[in-house]
Amino acid sequence: MSTPSRTHLILIPTYNTGGKVLQTVWDARRIWRPVWVVVDGSTDGTLEALQALSREDPDIRVLAMPRNQGKGAAILHGLREAEAAGYTHAMTLDADGQHPTDKILEFMATSTANPEALILGLPVFDASAPRVRVHGRKISNWCTGLETLGAGIGDSLYGFRVYPIAPLREIMERQPWMRRFDFDAEAAVRLCWRGVRPINLAAPVKYFRPEEGGVSHFRYLRDNVLLTWMHVRLILEGLVRLPFLLGRRLAGR
Repeated sequence: MSTPSRTHLILIPTYNTGGKVLQTVWDARRIWRPVWVVVDGSTDGTLEALQALSREDPDIRVLAMPRNQGKGAAILHGLREAEAAGYTHAMTLDADGQHPTDKILEFMATSTANPEALILGLPVFDASAPRVRVHGRKISNWCTGLETLGAGIGDSLYGFRVYPIAPLREIMERQPWMRRFDFDAEAAVRLCWRGVRPINLAAPVKYFRPEEGGVSHFRYLRDNVLLTWMHVRLILEGLVRLPFLLGRRLAGR
């Protein structure tokens, strides 16, 4: 792009992802401007490296959180700052290099053409994907389909997305959840409840081994317990919302 976007930015939350975050920021910046990074209490020296990068490039901005609070909390911090600066949409991109930066333009163009919509990445897995995680996410996807009465969330956990900032920020500020690994799925469900239409676009996902610089903070037991509790909450709340959701579905909205 010749000039930075005044409506859409890239938002990258990061926590102790090592050199991968620098490469991710650089790859994204070559395609889109601006790129904002929210450093969620990292202790691996990447904050200083990113700040040095931002001093050389005015289209890279670094926001620093004093302690680790979780992916959702970091994104909420970035959304508040972005909205205050006049931006209307944010693409979230994981710092570990798993998301395809060559799909940024397609996703941003789709969002620009459909500003009221939530643009969701539909992951295309290769041989690097852990089978347990590929199959395990099917449970979460089934739950989100139930919670939204099949509103069209193709994948509940893939964080490569473009969000309309205002409705997501308002949703997050009204309740205490969505601050950690539960962010991606709950954000999609609650936006659908609000009437935000999802659009799914296929996007490859790459898992890196530790020897390739891959860093994962996913903890199987802890995070699956968190997801289970999240879906229990959403199903119960969905029952309360059921008459409204059914009415909207019957009306074709």
